[in-house]
Amino acid sequence: MLIDFVDLIGKNIEVEMSRDIFLRGTLLDSGLDIIVMYDAKDQHFLYIPFVHVQKLKEIKLDEEVSYQPSEERPIESELISFRKVLMIAKGLFVQVYVTGNKSIHGYLTSIMNDYFVFHSPVYKTMFIAMKHVKWLIPYPPNATPYSLNNENLPFKPVSISLARSFDEQLKKFENQLVIIDGGENTEQIGLLQKVRNNKVTLITAERETVYQNIEHIKTIQLP
Repeated sequence: MLIDFVDLIGKNIEVEMSRDIFLRGTLLDSGLDIIVMYDAKDQHFLYIPFVHVQKLKEIKLDEEVSYQPSEERPIESELISFRKVLMIAKGLFVQVYVTGNKSIHGYLTSIMNDYFVFHSPVYKTMFIAMKHVKWLIPYPPNATPYSLNNENLPFKPVSISLARSFDEQLKKFENQLVIIDGGENTEQIGLLQKVRNNKVTLITAERETVYQNIEHIKTIQLP
């Protein structure tokens, strides 16, 4: 437990992630690079990498949304860290928030050095850079995405070989069509021509060449 937050354990806090993202709940635990918070209003446990926390302070919440000690944490560890949380969460149904106004729901299938493989019923197999994950919410053990049953929840493990690092994995996608960061604009969908010097060269549908900095790529997937 980080000594900085010992006095805040069990207290209600507000975490500022950005100018327009504030999280509120009860601080349960902290590690070298992560804090664990319970949001009683939505009944979620949030595992938040501390690198994305801008500010944190104690606040007062209404009694009806106070933390109930009887809640069992979905991920337990004596020495908690972000990587350890990912390892324990492997195979669990989780919600991952990376960017924008949407979260991704699905399963962690492989944990590599600086990224992990994620299977979503909606987005299929995605490769997510760890450093861009703002928080992770595990669901109860028997929960499934969208209340799908096993027959309607097809899971196909990724068939390609996995590289240890995110940039090396991107190189495996050269000369293939890819979707970057969910393809929210047309310059994030195209032919990944090459990966070199920490840059990705993408050819869009309009045959425009776009260069993207790998440091800012959060997710990548094949259509």
